[in-house]
Amino acid sequence: MVHSVDFVVIGISVGLAIGIFVAFLVFFGIRWYKKCSHLRRCATENSTSTLPIRSNGLASSIDSSSVCSDTTGSVSVKGLDNLAKNSQLSWWRNRSKDRFGSASGILRYSHKDIQKATQNFTTTLGHGAFGSVYKATMATGGVVAVKVLASDSQQGEREFQTEVSLLGRLHHRNLVNLVGYCVDKGQRMLIYEFMTNGSLASLLYGPEDRVLSWDERLQIALDISHGIEYLHDGAVPPIIHRDLKSANILLDRSMRAKVADFGLSKEQTYDGRKSSLRGTYGYIDPAYISTSQFTTKSDIFSFGVILFELIVAIPPHQNLMDYVNLAAMSPDGVDDILDKRLVGESNLVVEARSLALIARKCLHKTPKKRPSIGEVSQAIFKIKQKRVAKEVTMSFAGEDISQMVSRIGLQQVELSKMAAKNISITG
Repeated sequence: MVHSVDFVVIGISVGLAIGIFVAFLVFFGIRWYKKCSHLRRCATENSTSTLPIRSNGLASSIDSSSVCSDTTGSVSVKGLDNLAKNSQLSWWRNRSKDRFGSASGILRYSHKDIQKATQNFTTTLGHGAFGSVYKATMATGGVVAVKVLASDSQQGEREFQTEVSLLGRLHHRNLVNLVGYCVDKGQRMLIYEFMTNGSLASLLYGPEDRVLSWDERLQIALDISHGIEYLHDGAVPPIIHRDLKSANILLDRSMRAKVADFGLSKEQTYDGRKSSLRGTYGYIDPAYISTSQFTTKSDIFSFGVILFELIVAIPPHQNLMDYVNLAAMSPDGVDDILDKRLVGESNLVVEARSLALIARKCLHKTPKKRPSIGEVSQAIFKIKQKRVAKEVTMSFAGEDISQMVSRIGLQQVELSKMAAKNISITG
């Protein structure tokens, strides 16, 4: 009888132990299953809400060549567009002000701040494919230019992201400075430093009461080359602007030129992929049109067009290249197409021929035979340097010894500053 009781107790104990063990297995099995399900769900959500911008700054565009179809062989174009749009918007909503500001150094403003600064968007500076640009006075007293993305501009959304990403990490005295942005109430805005003298295009083709002198044109050419040189040789990886034109060259109150509008810019990569055809008529590299591959030498071509604009003051859409090709038939052909408003300035013709020679090299039909931006910058600097030296020599006439010594000292200081500035940029 005792033995029977012992067997019953042992059986009950073993049964309880087995029951507890099975309960533990079921409990942990359920937890493991829930955890796996949660991880899969998070992975799916992250894959659909991540903005295609790398941590170092540049947006990767979505194009038809990179979209893969599912196993059924069909893709909903509308669904992909909505997915891309929602992904961009969700990224901007979720990105906190402090995190973005600390990463890029660019301030974020509310719609109310910008509305007040622009006096309810009343002072218009201009219009473009991106949207309208307004003059604004911030609460700190600083004057800025506010570019407002048009609500129906899907391409503008990508350009907006590219500009914020790039200009948050690119800083150079010959690049326009982005001081802030706004993502609020369904609107996108970019806030730039205000450039008092507007664009190079407006100065070249604007009212006759403001004519750029040859000295100013040489300095503008040098400033632009320094800005491009920073993009090509100073940025890591190199940046290709892709839309260099006189309308995207802005001038501050001291008439120093700065490169602007980086919405189409891209990091230079060698993945073999072809980019969609983008740019402005008259400035686009013919080799880019035929190959759909944009390189730094494509920027060189666009800069060559700008150099001829400075010499001739004729926009590309008014047959500028026809005049240039006609002038190239003789060594002094550029004399016939030189901007007539410059007549009478000293040392002009020889320097204009030298600048035209540089521009023609930039326009070489074979990209590999075009000079680098560093070579172009050095060549323009030499023209500028020789001009200053000639001015020193010509100023000696009619001056007494003390005035002559003083002027020589000032000119030497100016030449030293120019040389040091050029070395600091190209070095």
